[in-house]
Amino acid sequence: MLHAFTVGVLIVMAGHGAAGAAPSGSADGLLPWPAAGPGGVQASGAALAEGLTGTVVWSREANTPVPIASIAKVMTAVVVIMSGDLERPVTVPQEAGAYCARENGSTAGLVAGEVLTARQLLYALLLPSGCDAAYTIAESFGPGQGGFLARMNDTARVMGLAGTHFSDPAGMPYPTDYSTYSTPANLVALGVRAMNLPLFREIVGARYFHVPDGPANHEHHWETTNRMLDEYPGTIGIKTGNTDAAGHCLMFETVRAGIPLIGVVLHSSDHSSAVARQDAERMLNWAYDPILRVLQPLGG
Repeated sequence: MLHAFTVGVLIVMAGHGAAGAAPSGSADGLLPWPAAGPGGVQASGAALAEGLTGTVVWSREANTPVPIASIAKVMTAVVVIMSGDLERPVTVPQEAGAYCARENGSTAGLVAGEVLTARQLLYALLLPSGCDAAYTIAESFGPGQGGFLARMNDTARVMGLAGTHFSDPAGMPYPTDYSTYSTPANLVALGVRAMNLPLFREIVGARYFHVPDGPANHEHHWETTNRMLDEYPGTIGIKTGNTDAAGHCLMFETVRAGIPLIGVVLHSSDHSSAVARQDAERMLNWAYDPILRVLQPLGG
């Protein structure tokens, strides 16, 4: 009980006046984290929040809209999951392959004409970051690309994500590099909402997913692009992203000592996904290390 009480105190402290936290960390000195903020973070935009309430505890350019690449697929998945029609059979359209090729987008290897359920397509969307899956989902659930984008943007408005706009269901740079955008603060708010959906949480926590060969579909083996699941203790999701304009991006959530933290880094590097992971790790270590130092003696 003492452990739980201490965790609760830290969460309350994190919520004290921290919603607009600047890069210097807490202005009032009540937070358990060093005021200087995490060192060495390369991302041009970033935010780290407490995972239960979404209260931001550290940020950089929290309200500046920037391209978000495949992190847009988080909203694509949310729209589908909230529809509740997860066993809907969906036929992969002929255009899905050309859509991926247009911007050299990542693919789940879907084959035109095969039929998969919406649930299976969500794994194709979120694990290998299949742009072909995003296109297929939008065609079915919009219906059509325009209809689905309207649903994504309507959902963003309902969630209060005023700094967010979607022009492509996969986050590809269409019609321009900056047409799909969001802010670090908006993205952690979206992440909290998404991770409260059990199916979304299950999918982004998976490392692999296998679809066996069936009468209407090909066999598929999908592997997550999120190496944080293997490389950082307590990671439970969620999504990578990369385009030339957005650079390498990462949305992530971890739970350590029973404390969930959710964050995002945007444009950590032009060339390396490892830099985005390093940014995330620096932010998480900055937040967890002082908490774990407090809790370790309690457990001993």
